[in-house]
Amino acid sequence: MNNPRQTAFITLKEIHKGAYTDVALNRILQKYKLPDNDRRLMTELVYGSVRRQRTLDAIIDQLATKPALQQPKDLRTILHLGLYQLRYQEKIPVSAAVNTTVELAKENKFSGLTGFVNGFLRQYLRLAETNSEPLKLPENPVEKLGILYSFPNWIIEVWLQELGFEETEKLCQWMNQTPTIDLRVNILKSNLEQVESTFKDAGILVRKIPHLPQGLRLISNTGAIQNLPGFNDGWWCVQDSSAQLVSHLLAPQPGEVIIDVCAAPGGKTTHIAELIGDEGKIYACDKTASRLRKLTQNAQRLNLKSIEIYTGDSRNFTQFYNIADRVLLDAPCSGLGTMHRHADARWRQTPASVQELAQIQSELLSHTANFVKTGGVLVYATCTLHPQENEEIITNFLKENPHWQIEHPHFGFVDISSSGWLKVWPHQQDMDGFFMVRLRKTNDSQ
Repeated sequence: MNNPRQTAFITLKEIHKGAYTDVALNRILQKYKLPDNDRRLMTELVYGSVRRQRTLDAIIDQLATKPALQQPKDLRTILHLGLYQLRYQEKIPVSAAVNTTVELAKENKFSGLTGFVNGFLRQYLRLAETNSEPLKLPENPVEKLGILYSFPNWIIEVWLQELGFEETEKLCQWMNQTPTIDLRVNILKSNLEQVESTFKDAGILVRKIPHLPQGLRLISNTGAIQNLPGFNDGWWCVQDSSAQLVSHLLAPQPGEVIIDVCAAPGGKTTHIAELIGDEGKIYACDKTASRLRKLTQNAQRLNLKSIEIYTGDSRNFTQFYNIADRVLLDAPCSGLGTMHRHADARWRQTPASVQELAQIQSELLSHTANFVKTGGVLVYATCTLHPQENEEIITNFLKENPHWQIEHPHFGFVDISSSGWLKVWPHQQDMDGFFMVRLRKTNDSQ
């Protein structure tokens, strides 16, 4: 099968049954070998349809006749694919979007409804030609932003409280972009200029990322990552700009003992090893063995020797008490700062799941703080923007642990709160949403 729309439809059916978007997509791409252009189109249709689900449903609910709403979910999925192309993919000709969607309905046992599919999409187009917005939106700001940009109301409410309407709208727009790919150059095997030059010779466009000495951003279509020059030689790995910031905030030094307590799949662990010149000891802990295998593979490809792996929940480890110069707690979180990469995160997470994660984060911080020597450093980081998983965790920890204090980092290009933590807002910094704070264990520990 080499039809990108049909494979997108099959993938979306798997997602609707509960599969994670990236897992379902990879499974289908491995099963059906598509040419690069079709592969990119299929990936865009899947991620886009999942991201924009609420908006597409709202349009269908407003425009479709009642009998259509009583049809199987698969028909709605087909309408999602057609609408997504018409509304968000300007490079796809209108006739191609309509005709391929009608054909998709026919191929999937909806031959009797092809007239409805054609009529529905053309009704949308007629409205789009006469109105700037075929979708009718409510006045309520939460509902308005949630429907227009396809987010659940509770996420919009959190952002509105922190940012206000205009900034929340900019953040929504940013989160619906196709994500960029950032690379981190392995300074032990290569350098920024060498990688940049090699990519240029291969016809691949990249640009340096300001303030990140190892950062390059891909700005052209590249095909499979593992086929890019320097991958097999360990010259670089994929890591977003925000995640690169975390290891610089930790500021590890050669010869130190460092513990990464939630290490897999190893992006920050390997970065720490590079920053210490692979001279020291890094204990990389995680409870998921399969994800730790990826860490091992990454470390081997990058030729790093200072990493030692421990499988298990760091909340149960006592062998590390008072041995670490530095600890990194990149805590498991809701991922609300990376929803552009994880299309289904906005639908999978709930206020209840955030509450559960906050409890785990608090327990991890309380326990792993014991790993740090007096005078040592702990960096707490998440890729979420929810205060319950970030500011509240740190505020409560400091209340209960007066022998810890925040150290203010020196990152002039990112806003740092008066409280000392660093919160990266994606629409302002053009990188994944992150929260990070550096804590030091002072000498008056009891």
